[in-house]
Amino acid sequence: MGETLRYGIIGAGMMGREHVRNIALIPGSVVTALSDPDEGSRAESARAVGGDVAVFADHRDLLERGEIDVVLIASPNDTHKRILDDVFQAPKALGILVEKPICTSIEDVGALAKAARDHRAPIWVAMEYRYMPPVQELLREVRAGTVGALRMLSIREHRFPFLPKVGDWNRFSRRTGGTLVEKCCHFFDLMRLVARDEPVRVYASGAMDVNHRDERYGGETPDILDNAFVTVDFRSGARAMLDLCMFSEGAYWQEEIAATGDRGRVECFVPGPARFWPGGSERHSEIEISPREPKGPTRRRVEVDETLLRAGDHHGSTFYQHSKFREAVLDGAPVEVTLEDGLKAVAIGLAAELSAREHRVVEIDGLGFR
Repeated sequence: MGETLRYGIIGAGMMGREHVRNIALIPGSVVTALSDPDEGSRAESARAVGGDVAVFADHRDLLERGEIDVVLIASPNDTHKRILDDVFQAPKALGILVEKPICTSIEDVGALAKAARDHRAPIWVAMEYRYMPPVQELLREVRAGTVGALRMLSIREHRFPFLPKVGDWNRFSRRTGGTLVEKCCHFFDLMRLVARDEPVRVYASGAMDVNHRDERYGGETPDILDNAFVTVDFRSGARAMLDLCMFSEGAYWQEEIAATGDRGRVECFVPGPARFWPGGSERHSEIEISPREPKGPTRRRVEVDETLLRAGDHHGSTFYQHSKFREAVLDGAPVEVTLEDGLKAVAIGLAAELSAREHRVVEIDGLGFR
């Protein structure tokens, strides 16, 4: 773990800079190159890195000339597949940390699974929500048997609308995969992780009721959902539900996750980013344990270092994710969020988008659906 891990970042926008800030907190990890077609993003991210960093407009130049050990892909969703294809063809087998969603179409799900088979370095899909300390606490309780046999999982995210992005790419489903892919693949990944099970069917209801309705980009109107309910049935008979609202930034808790089994319930509560809250102060997260017997819930804070909270918008998780990724690359530790995990989360999200659009149940079939 004493080695230096050199990062090349492809996609130097808002999320790329969150990664820059968190990499800077890990001794022996350094950003040595970055690329982005947008000049403003390149300049701002280069300032965030500081020191000596090679800057490129084209990611292919970074892959050819950047002195890097790993590549981090934080570009717009619809570019991930093309960039990954180029990384797979690079002269050196680079470790890969790719932001969610790893792709945006069911065709790309199959193509990426095939293309990655011969890649010899770790491929890690960035599912930051797994590594939020309160979510890790909930997972520990579920694994310890606190809830007994899991039967129900409820995830609520009530938050602020999508933020402005360069080129307004996140306003259109053809580029994001749709809100239930772009935003919610995190939650479908958590469902599989907590349940340790695979989905068999998805049904969703959603709409664009409040946000972006009066916006126009090149004469086009945004088409992304801003609220939805999604139910996922699992092979074991357990079921999970997502309640998403993206015009509820006034809620104290941004995420509320409840796992319920035949012995009790465990629930965690996560506040949103401090920069969007009055006063800009950080807020603690909490976890509550509610056994069926003896009755009487217990609730406690989950402490997180404020330096980590201020390094990004994901409640400290980006730091922990990078620490784990470093161990996978340098020490051969297991990849905890695999390519398969990322592809399955996309497949569930695409199935949910289809269900909401066509008002029908969608059956999951392997990595595809029908």
